[in-house]
Amino acid sequence: MRTPGLTCAVSLIATLLSVGSARTLAESPIQVGPRPAYLIDQLAPGALKTQLEGCLDKPVQRSRFSIAHRGAPLQFPEHTRESYLAAARMGAGMIECDVTFTKDRELVCRHDQCDLHATTNILSIPTLAAKCSAGFTPFDPATGAPASARCCTSDLSLAEFQQLRGKMDGVNPQARTVEAFMQGTPTWRTDLYASTGTLMTHREAIALFQQIGVAMTPELKTPAVEMPFAGDYTQERFAEQMLDDYVAAGIDPSRVRAQTFRIADIQHWQRSHPAFAKNAIALFDLTDARAAERLRNQLTELKQQGVRTLAPPLWALLRSDEQGELRASPLALEARQQGFELITWTLERSGTLQDDNDYYLQGISDAINGPGDTWRILAALDQQVGVTGVFSDWPATTSYYASCTHH
Repeated sequence: MRTPGLTCAVSLIATLLSVGSARTLAESPIQVGPRPAYLIDQLAPGALKTQLEGCLDKPVQRSRFSIAHRGAPLQFPEHTRESYLAAARMGAGMIECDVTFTKDRELVCRHDQCDLHATTNILSIPTLAAKCSAGFTPFDPATGAPASARCCTSDLSLAEFQQLRGKMDGVNPQARTVEAFMQGTPTWRTDLYASTGTLMTHREAIALFQQIGVAMTPELKTPAVEMPFAGDYTQERFAEQMLDDYVAAGIDPSRVRAQTFRIADIQHWQRSHPAFAKNAIALFDLTDARAAERLRNQLTELKQQGVRTLAPPLWALLRSDEQGELRASPLALEARQQGFELITWTLERSGTLQDDNDYYLQGISDAINGPGDTWRILAALDQQVGVTGVFSDWPATTSYYASCTHH
């Protein structure tokens, strides 16, 4: 058994090595691995393939065009230190921390306030599982009701949150045990790197990104609990607290692209943090083509509200023509005409690109035949739409493209 003094010494050494590793990473060559080449191999012959093949032996440069969505969650547990480091090693020039809060109002990085049952090991820790908003309920074969649970960051104190370990996002809806429920990783992802998953507070993420030398894009998550939380924690205070962390860390506003799905948050930042509000990103979770058309009709109003950057899902910015070529959608054309900056999400989140029902392929699935078409989607977003950044679950792809096409 380790003595307390030895345990502290080991912890201190690990921390120092970790900090040193992050600083070294900032100066290390970018590593994109075999996936970009694999995707090039799968791409149909043509000018794009020839261009991308011509960069296979060239070094890849870091680029803000390459935005790490939750880190590198295609293969690493999302919003963990390991996932962020993987994204940085793959050349992401900007990394995302989705920001939500704990019971004691501390900010942490999670994609959803109430996703701990799917993205962490909370259900395997009885004392913490007992604090979940809704405990594990097994699959009911008689009614077909799926297995479920609901565990929120706001159910836990920060100290309790920090006892958790991140896992690959997913649950098994037909599970009859907690162990089976936690085993829900999609078949096209992997658990190979899920043995460690160090969760991050917002401030820890800022410090890590600063050491690595990347830009930062925090998303103010829409609360899954009633606001004001616990009586007096308002949405406005939450919004201010997120940006206050960057002010306290001395981060230049030009390195921060705050995101939100609520225009009211951007308007509040215009008053509370005007230097940060200039770079704010307005997200839009569009469900279908009709929703995209409604957004197109709202562009003039958004402009009047001071919104400068729009981030709809990638399918909403694309359409396919009769020849199967990908073009800019009416929404994209109108947004560019009105002078909006466009960023989009999420590349590398659709497995093998062979599922016609995939959310990100709606309206363009007829033009997409397999994994090589990842490049065609990316090239269309760049060349036809003119996006300035693409969120990706595997930043090696976007980093390679950006470097090869001189972004």
